Amino acid sequence: MADERTFVIVGASLAGAKAAETLRAEGFTGRIVLIGEEGERPYERPPLSKGYLLGKEEAREKAFVHPPSWYDEQGIDLRLATRVTHLDPAAHTVTLDGVDVLPYDKLLLTTGSRVRTLSVPGADLHGVRYLRTVDEADALLEHLRAADNVVVVGAGWIGLETAAAARKHGANVTVVEQAALPLQRVLGDEVATVYADLHRANGVEFRFGTSVASFSGDGALSSVVLTDGTELPADVAIVGVGIQPNTELAVDGGLAVDDGILVDAGLRTSDPDVYAAGDVVNQEHPLLGRRVRVEHWANALNGGKAAGKALLGEEVVYDRVPYFFTDQYDLGMEYSGHIGPEGYDRVVFRGDPSIVDGKAPECVVFWVKDGRVLAGMNVNVWDVTDDIQKLVRAGWSGTAVDLDRLADPGVPLGELLD
Repeated sequence: MADERTFVIVGASLAGAKAAETLRAEGFTGRIVLIGEEGERPYERPPLSKGYLLGKEEAREKAFVHPPSWYDEQGIDLRLATRVTHLDPAAHTVTLDGVDVLPYDKLLLTTGSRVRTLSVPGADLHGVRYLRTVDEADALLEHLRAADNVVVVGAGWIGLETAAAARKHGANVTVVEQAALPLQRVLGDEVATVYADLHRANGVEFRFGTSVASFSGDGALSSVVLTDGTELPADVAIVGVGIQPNTELAVDGGLAVDDGILVDAGLRTSDPDVYAAGDVVNQEHPLLGRRVRVEHWANALNGGKAAGKALLGEEVVYDRVPYFFTDQYDLGMEYSGHIGPEGYDRVVFRGDPSIVDGKAPECVVFWVKDGRVLAGMNVNVWDVTDDIQKLVRAGWSGTAVDLDRLADPGVPLGELLD
């Protein structure tokens, strides 16, 4: 007997595409409607700030989750350049572009996030760029190829990756950051210093403890004026000051929202027929024992798959260890875990984290509290993520490890929990 149910996915993102893929892989034969505001089919965002900005043209096409023909082959109704303007959970409908009403049996929100913007004089000048979409990546790459001076606003992951790309294109680069170090809030002083040293070794200048007062130029950007009075020449300014979840549709539908759409461990919202996944959700995380909103690629990838199963009524417990990665110059890194609001009391280095003659280190770093590993990061050391994640799971479950052995490269990571 044919399945006559309609599952609607709002957000033609990585999470949305993976949910649709999972539905078909799990045998769902009903109607799937995948709706996205952008004109591009679903794609992954990491290549935009990594390979593509470095000039690797093939990275753009590889970013797409599926080839164009896949959606028709799978019987998925992909609607691009379409905005969902209203959600009515009681009626089980969404409204498209303020006109068409689409009924659903189950709904998945993968609406993602958008960049935080700066509201300062000159913010609309040509040359002030953000990076979140394929179109923005195209425009930024064109700017970087011609730029002599680039100012990056914000020393987070996007800021540092774009700074590295700008240096690759030969520009003079200055990074402006309100904190005292790059990535200070995320990594703490000990490891943030490694990234500061890495970028300085590659010719980047930092301006810490200040922010942007205004952008200056006659139609096109020519300089960035800081709150400390400094004026920096700039052909391009790349603003990377964080993202904010797209919760407007959830609010419109009366769903519970607080720094993201609130979901339980099974990715269910406050409405039993509405689910949510990706960086728009603020999830009850079973491992961490608290709510957490994870803004990275792996969460969209794995959360979309989990949501697809949840839509089908499977009992899902989404407890993946938060994970992200970055590539900057000759430094490749994978980070697993989460440092909660209580923080850590010790950083354990396995190997020397120093930047020597401009060369990135090979080491593994652990953030520890009361002997428990809360997070770990492998830097130019590969094939250890599974072992690091086992240590993180054990740490968040209350198991401590011998910190001397943790720091000893001669002790295999896989033996630390024996």
